Amino acid sequence: MTTTPNSILVLGIGNILMNDEGVGIHVVSELEKEGFAEADLMDGGTGGFHLLGFIQSYKTVVLIDASLDDFSAGHIRILTPKYAKDFPKQLSAHEVGLKDLLDAAFLLGNMPEIHLVAISVKDFQDMGMELTPELKRAIPEAVTKVKELVKQLKEVA
Repeated sequence: MTTTPNSILVLGIGNILMNDEGVGIHVVSELEKEGFAEADLMDGGTGGFHLLGFIQSYKTVVLIDASLDDFSAGHIRILTPKYAKDFPKQLSAHEVGLKDLLDAAFLLGNMPEIHLVAISVKDFQDMGMELTPELKRAIPEAVTKVKELVKQLKEVA
């Protein structure tokens, strides 16, 4: 296990080449621009098992990802899933990889506390690098929610 300056990792997940599907990356990018240093920030791309070591080296992980669900585009929810079944039914285009990754961490006995910032999208089939207007408007709120969540997590630690 590697040592980290912070016990909290904020991990943006998504594919910025698929418009709104990359919203998690955009939120982390905005936090980086603001110089947010209360947690370690990471662009996790489309997830996958290569992130397992990073996730396991933190006590707490805040994941930010697109969620294809029944909420309006830009709706933000904070969830505390423990198992893959606790995630939204369709967590962006890399659904299986991220859920499998977290299940692997659980099975290996080194599962951090997970908080998911799920940002609702309506479609992520189109190729492109632009967020829809609804998702662009959601970025500042998502940034604020992540900052507030990290602050709360640090207070109880």
